[in-house]
Amino acid sequence: MHQALLIIDVQPSFSPPQWLIDGIQALIGTMPSVATVERHDESKTPFQKRLGWHPAPNDDSLIQADRIFIKYGYAPTAETIAYLKSLEVDRVLVCGLQAETCCLAAGFALFDAGLQPTLITDLTVGSSLDRSGGLGVRLWRHFTVNRQNT
Repeated sequence: MHQALLIIDVQPSFSPPQWLIDGIQALIGTMPSVATVERHDESKTPFQKRLGWHPAPNDDSLIQADRIFIKYGYAPTAETIAYLKSLEVDRVLVCGLQAETCCLAAGFALFDAGLQPTLITDLTVGSSLDRSGGLGVRLWRHFTVNRQNT
């Protein structure tokens, strides 16, 4: 099976645990990899106004993926999805931070684009609401983005 790895927002603003960085890093080089970095621009996504918080305007990925895409907001950009589609993969493995928001948004975007997303539950962390990522995993299953664990 031809797969790609989509790494969601593993960046300093979200304080990822070292085990997550190490686990994802172990997959780099085994398949094509893409990372997203969420940056802040209040004119594009009103994080400060709505949430009283925002990611840094200049964060970089802590994972050296093959390609890195900057995004503003929860979902991956159209360019990110187009690049993943251009790889002609059978499945996109999703991991990273914010399981119940950004990872879920990525799953929906991949699904809507006709790709097969699969959440790597052992390499996913939730937000401050549920750092375990359990809520995100349950939402992923509930919305049938993919009922399969890797």
